Amino acid sequence: MQSTYLNYALRQLEAIVNIPSPSGFTAEAVRYCSNEFANMGYTPEITPKGGLLVCLGGEGEGLLLGAHIDTLGAMVREVKANGALRVAPVGGLQANNTETETVHVYTRAGKVLEGTLQLENASVHVNGEYSKTQRTFDTLELLLDAKTHSAAETRALGVDVGDYVAVEPRFNVTETGFIKSRFLDDKLSAAILLAYAKYLKDTGRRPRRRVYVDFTVFEEVGHGGAVIPQDVVEMLSVDMGCVGTGLQCDETMVSICVMDSKGPSHKAVVDGLVEAALRAGVRYALDVYPHYSSDADVAVCAGNDVRHCVVGAGVYASHGYERSHIEGLANTFDLLNSYIEIAD
Repeated sequence: MQSTYLNYALRQLEAIVNIPSPSGFTAEAVRYCSNEFANMGYTPEITPKGGLLVCLGGEGEGLLLGAHIDTLGAMVREVKANGALRVAPVGGLQANNTETETVHVYTRAGKVLEGTLQLENASVHVNGEYSKTQRTFDTLELLLDAKTHSAAETRALGVDVGDYVAVEPRFNVTETGFIKSRFLDDKLSAAILLAYAKYLKDTGRRPRRRVYVDFTVFEEVGHGGAVIPQDVVEMLSVDMGCVGTGLQCDETMVSICVMDSKGPSHKAVVDGLVEAALRAGVRYALDVYPHYSSDADVAVCAGNDVRHCVVGAGVYASHGYERSHIEGLANTFDLLNSYIEIAD
């Protein structure tokens, strides 16, 4: 991966990560990505459900590269008597790793209010049960940074049930190349696909078959990839690669998922990806993901007759403060480039 496209991907990643987009609250992130594709000379289409579909060119049977730009988040479920908020998770947000995080509440009137997720009675010097209390979204509360001590005062700020809550991502790239942020799942993949689209335009290269990029917006709640173009016969979910105990992948590699919780990936696709990785000298890992599903699974379960697989840069601490590496980003880009060039 040339430094031009690596640096572009990192800039886009930082930009996209800092646009709040919990599932159902993705319009701004979609507009941003749509404008990026349009500025490159593509013709992006916003789907009825709010996703983003772009054809990168090529002829013949379609290959879909899917990433999701929706993230975990929360929603106000109750305005409490003390003026704090009780929230419900959107997707798999974890109470254990969001305690003490700065968040923003987005009201229907367009107001943005800052606050913090805290354990109820969060002062250690007051609460003798602090360390013993289980962290759940029933024991945490959202404290607004506003002078409010009652439900009436909070409602007067414009807050109501159904308002979206976004957690600050805290994006950082270290001097050693590690990328640390919430929501690398899956905005890291979106940035890689934006860089790949730019590479094709800049170089004038055409894929050997028709290639689509699909940025879905409901993956974290289970129905992002249900609808795909009719000419697509193969789908790659470009989504985070799992890193953890019992797996081969680390943050510097690209992961090829041979099986997830829904079942095996298509063997012909896995074999083709391995061949492409070897051809390009890409550092890759083959792994089974025990607690994972993707938009590719959704597409197949929705009745689409497509071959499918999941590939993506290794990401540690998924659904928390995640970590990847610029080498994992580059290896994913190079694998996709190699695979698309040799795809039948």
